[in-house]
Formats: sequence, structure tokens, C-alpha cells
Amino acid sequence: MKNILEILFPKSIDNQYRGNAITKWLFVAMTILTVGRSLAHMFLPDGGAQSIATIPLEAFPPSAASGIIGLFAYWGLSQLLFGFLFVLVLWRYQSLIPLMWLFISIEWTGRLLLGFYKPIETVGTAPGAVGNHVIPVLALIMLAWSLWSGMKATKE
Repeated sequence: MKNILEILFPKSIDNQYRGNAITKWLFVAMTILTVGRSLAHMFLPDGGAQSIATIPLEAFPPSAASGIIGLFAYWGLSQLLFGFLFVLVLWRYQSLIPLMWLFISIEWTGRLLLGFYKPIETVGTAPGAVGNHVIPVLALIMLAWSLWSGMKATKE
């Protein structure tokens, strides 16, 4: 257990990733996805609410539709901050990649659970809805693999 905590929260944060290369390259892909979706939510005219998430904005009064679009843009800004953190980790602090997989698993699992608790009416299946079922599992696998390979590397 001590090794797991030392890998998740290293005493010295450096740019040495000691885990498996696959977990690092999938983190690169997750970083690109995070930055891309954040920019879409911030800069698409509808924030991606209708064009991506298939929320029927035309069924709402204009002020409500505008509020939904605004919330998507705000959400995009939050995603962009996560994306910048991920870029910073890749650029300078790769020893934190396992911790980032923990953050990703928490965020996407939370999205999945919130979707059950507070569902949003859509007219189709949004890519995020599919991702909400796939990415939490993938993130947990990548977290476990990065911890396991990190512990293995510290023993050698």
C-alpha cells in the first residue's frame, strides 16, 4: 500500500514516468480529447449542446436555450483547465500521470453517476454518453496498470 501512495503522491515530482508506455500514450490521447472537447464547448455557436449532445434547444424558450449554451461554455472552461493541467504534466511532471488517471476516473465516473441521478433529455446518443460508460473503466485500468508497472519499476 505504501508503494501505491508513493506512486500516486510522489515526494519528489519530476519528469520521469516509471509506468508502462501504453498508459502514458493513452494519457496523451485523453489530453487531446479533453482539450478538444473543451474548445468545442467554448467556441461552437451552440456550445455543442445540440450539435453534439443532441439536446433539442429549439424546444426551449430562447432564454432557456441561451442559458444551456452558456452552461456548456462554462463547462468547456473547466475542461480546458483540466486539459492545461494534463499538458503541464506531460510537459514537465510526468511522475504525476498515475494521479491524473485517478482524476480522470473520478471525473468520468461522476459524470456517469450524475447522468443517472439527473438525466438530460436528448433526441439522440451523444458521444459523451458513450464515453461515460467506456472511459471510467479505461481510466481505472490505466490507473491500476500505471501503479502496478510503477511499483514493478521501483523494485528493479
